[in-house]
Amino acid sequence: MDNNKKIKSFTELTVWQEAHKLVLLIYKTTDSYPKTEVFGLTSQMRRAAVSITSNIAEGFSHSTYTDKIHFYIISKGSLTELQDQLLIARDLKYLNNKDFQAAADLSITVHKLLNGLIRQSKTKV
Repeated sequence: MDNNKKIKSFTELTVWQEAHKLVLLIYKTTDSYPKTEVFGLTSQMRRAAVSITSNIAEGFSHSTYTDKIHFYIISKGSLTELQDQLLIARDLKYLNNKDFQAAADLSITVHKLLNGLIRQSKTKV
């Protein structure tokens, strides 16, 4: 993509695209969690994952960079919450090591991209 091209939709943001992959992965992996976790860890992980992309989208729609940064930071908080929940799921043996590593690696990528988006947005305040 041309670096001078104006991004018109949050779906064009690389951070949103990678976070969306993470949401889909979380939904897929939590399908196999015990039914007793439907209102526990399964629900928590899905809500945290969706919150990541939702806050990126909401931040994108705001007109001031101060507002954008606020939502991007909330997104980062949800990502950190999900990273903790991944460790819990792994330790409870709800996630095998392969699925844990895939989700953990993707979460690190999203974290780095979010940090970059926040840093870049701060230069425009």
